Amino acid sequence: MSDPKKTALPELLCPAGSPLALDAAIEGGADAVYLGGLGFNARMNASNFDYEALTDGIRRAHAYGVKVYLTLNTQVYDREIADYLRAADMAQRAGADALIVADLGGAAAIHRHLPDLALHASTQACAHSAASGAELERMGFSRMVVARELSLDNLRSAVANSPIEIEAFVHGAICVCYSGQCYLSEKIAGRSANRGACIQACRSRYDLVDATGKVLVRDKALLSLKDYNLRGRLRELAEAGITSFKIEGRLKNESYVRNVVRDYSIALDRLVASQSETYERGSFGQVSGGFTPDTSKTFNRGYTELFLDGTRGRWAAMEAAKSMGEHVGSVSNIGRGEITLKLNKGVSLNNGDGFSFVSRFGKVEGFRGDVCSGNTIRCKISPALYTGVQLYRNISSAFEKEIERQSCTREIRVSVNLEFKHIGQEYNLEASAISEDGREVRLSFEPGSQKADNQERMADMLRKQIEKASGPYRFSLGAIICDGELPFMSAAFLNGIRRELAQQLELIPCNKKDILLRECKISGRETLTQKNVLYKSNVSNHLAEDAYRKCGAEQIEKAYELDHAEGAELMRSRYCIRYELGKCPKHHGCKDGGPLFLLNNGQRFALHFDCRNCEMTVKEA
Repeated sequence: MSDPKKTALPELLCPAGSPLALDAAIEGGADAVYLGGLGFNARMNASNFDYEALTDGIRRAHAYGVKVYLTLNTQVYDREIADYLRAADMAQRAGADALIVADLGGAAAIHRHLPDLALHASTQACAHSAASGAELERMGFSRMVVARELSLDNLRSAVANSPIEIEAFVHGAICVCYSGQCYLSEKIAGRSANRGACIQACRSRYDLVDATGKVLVRDKALLSLKDYNLRGRLRELAEAGITSFKIEGRLKNESYVRNVVRDYSIALDRLVASQSETYERGSFGQVSGGFTPDTSKTFNRGYTELFLDGTRGRWAAMEAAKSMGEHVGSVSNIGRGEITLKLNKGVSLNNGDGFSFVSRFGKVEGFRGDVCSGNTIRCKISPALYTGVQLYRNISSAFEKEIERQSCTREIRVSVNLEFKHIGQEYNLEASAISEDGREVRLSFEPGSQKADNQERMADMLRKQIEKASGPYRFSLGAIICDGELPFMSAAFLNGIRRELAQQLELIPCNKKDILLRECKISGRETLTQKNVLYKSNVSNHLAEDAYRKCGAEQIEKAYELDHAEGAELMRSRYCIRYELGKCPKHHGCKDGGPLFLLNNGQRFALHFDCRNCEMTVKEA
């Protein structure tokens, strides 16, 4: 078992939008998974879990010491509090290790109702500063999920000032707005992102116009960002003190989860192996076999590390808000039913591959390759194709088949010692087994009275039959103690020993490693730096209002969903369209061209630029 005084446990936290995705995450090496029930979660379009599926999924995860966190990460209205508490109670009865919560009123109710159930503050709870940890700790949270917009220096400061665990995203889709403070979907369609019903307005296409109505950019996904990928930065994040590395993707399919989780698990294994005195994995079981992961071949809009280094970059995926996939080359010739490519080095195409490209009109188009041979693709020619267009592969048929055929195997290591004794004319066998998570079983067997004629062959067969897998366990044979010669034992008898040991281990719950390395408890201090709580705090029920008043708040605005405040910021973002287009007065030395607006289907939104904080806001025009 781990020594928390010496060892940090970097947790790989993986999405599970369905039971199949859950199994993919566990098999690939997840240390923890997060999933949603049938209500109050920010991914209501995922398959999610009813009580039976949740209980069964938690059982499968816990077999490897993998923790399960249930998301209750939406705003809660007063009329929903009773149902919200029932959902929390269901999660505890099913065996969930923690709840991921966004609504502070709901969290207060859960903490009173279920004081022993751990609470994690969702990124929807807007933990954007180093001071957030102390305030959330006072409200009963043991972990906070920080905003993606924080730099590495910001994260170090957050860890240094937080009495609770810090969880950070490392991979997946990025909301352009600070999480928990986007009201664009609510404004456009009456579907609140904070209630799990986001229409993904940031992935829509807009025209950018100036105050005169002149179109500066036409029909682009101007608010769409690339996907996050910090696989190469895990060491720095671990050294900064990040507790949990979170992969986004509860709306993604099993193939995505299997590929991305395996990729990050291998990277984390390498980190742990290189600094075994400092780190160890947060769950049990060795993963072996399977495919070679490649995140360029799974859903992505291109990758970015966003603001991790504290500097701006080109973060937008304006051309394609959908997955473009892997860049394979450019079209050099278009014939009848066949196109020829100038392929990138090392790229090999396969029948059934799916391709995407951006047409001359800025639309993402796609087609399937019926027959792919060398640098030619036989297919139904899209009229939008043209010579020179850059081609991407968003479905690799060979890779998908490889993932399907070559699944990983995750096995908990078990060491077995065997001791043979004579009792009268009969042999007695004491078999003891200890699993890598510390479970121990001891069983007695009666091999009979016949001595093995060939002792060397018997010992060899003994090792071969014991050192196999049974269920989730991989057995290895340690000591063989015998006060004389080995008895004769059949292969079936030896296999029965191994299976019986496995069955007895199954009856004992797998141990779990404690991730938290510092004491965490509610201090009882009740202070609040801001006396006026704005609509961005998403106060949507009387319990949240009470919690803020106890902390010293004097003026409390209702959540935007309850009172569409006139002139409210619908979005605030570190991303900036002026910077992305090379027209930033601060960074590019450009002249301020005056007000800018986004247009979409008759809707008009004003852009404002907070150059002091290097942020952009979106408001109703």
